[in-house]
Amino acid sequence: MEEERLITNQELPEDALLETNFSLRPQYLREYIGQEKIKHNLSIYIQAALEREEALDHVLLFGPPGLGKTTLAMVIANELGVGIQTTSGPAIERPGDLLALLNELKAGDILFIDEIHRMPRVVEEVLYSAMEDFYVDIIIGQGQTSQPIHFELPPFTLIGATTRAGMLSQPLRDRFGIISNLEYYTHDELQLIVSRTSDIFDTEINEQASLEIARRSRGTPRIANRILRRVRDVAQVSGEGIITRSLADEALKMMDIDHEGLDQTDRQILRTMIEMYQGGPVGLNTIAVNISEDVTTVEDMYEPFLLQKGFLKRTLRGRMVTPAAYEHLGYPLPNVDGKDA
Repeated sequence: MEEERLITNQELPEDALLETNFSLRPQYLREYIGQEKIKHNLSIYIQAALEREEALDHVLLFGPPGLGKTTLAMVIANELGVGIQTTSGPAIERPGDLLALLNELKAGDILFIDEIHRMPRVVEEVLYSAMEDFYVDIIIGQGQTSQPIHFELPPFTLIGATTRAGMLSQPLRDRFGIISNLEYYTHDELQLIVSRTSDIFDTEINEQASLEIARRSRGTPRIANRILRRVRDVAQVSGEGIITRSLADEALKMMDIDHEGLDQTDRQILRTMIEMYQGGPVGLNTIAVNISEDVTTVEDMYEPFLLQKGFLKRTLRGRMVTPAAYEHLGYPLPNVDGKDA
């Protein structure tokens, strides 16, 4: 449904188009809002690499979708003043695909691999020597015509991005010198992002409206900007000259996003657990089947936010609904409060 697509953390075609046309992505660390500790550390590492005229050490960025990992990779390239090649783990099917990308790099350039946890193992193993010693050995041809080829590479920086750091093999993870965990954004940070995007869109918004959008954006800049675009549509059609708190409330109600930022699927998950399983414990697979969703989607998109809001908790026997969720949805508390296994 439209509401589900609206607040998904995954990038939609509309997001990429508008980010390009309106330059929503910050270009330098000073323009990048949030992730203050990561920015501070990166600024030191980047300055040191520039002063030594060396390639920056390999960087691993991990955290939930939509928090700006790709944007941060572009910012790092701009700060270093180097080129960047971008790809994704599933797109590199064979060692030859990786070699073609590496062959395009100049000294100091960046290779950015999104969803690096989905890279085939045969490619990953070739990447080890490329990261550590800047060379690649591969076999060309098949059978009696096959022959080993040794490729020397210029010093480069690999930036890997993943939503599932736990799925990375230890040998690959160990080859990253800089590991940064991107965290959900605060309301204040998201409000700054909404205000910045409004300026870029040449749309006037008052402080109360920008804060309300920020509060319902699941701690995620991508969702905040997407919600703002829909609120902007409502403001344009209604003839209002400014986005106010009441107009934002009206638009968010149309999108079925409640005051805690929950959408229809979030509420369906909690209601299913309460009505069918007495609030849990219940496994993710069971939840996914009941709401007709893929278990990975539930685990990556919905569960982290519900955990963050304190509406869900993990136990050894499964997920459980918290008293806060009962209260938010208007259900009476159960007679016997479930205990963690």
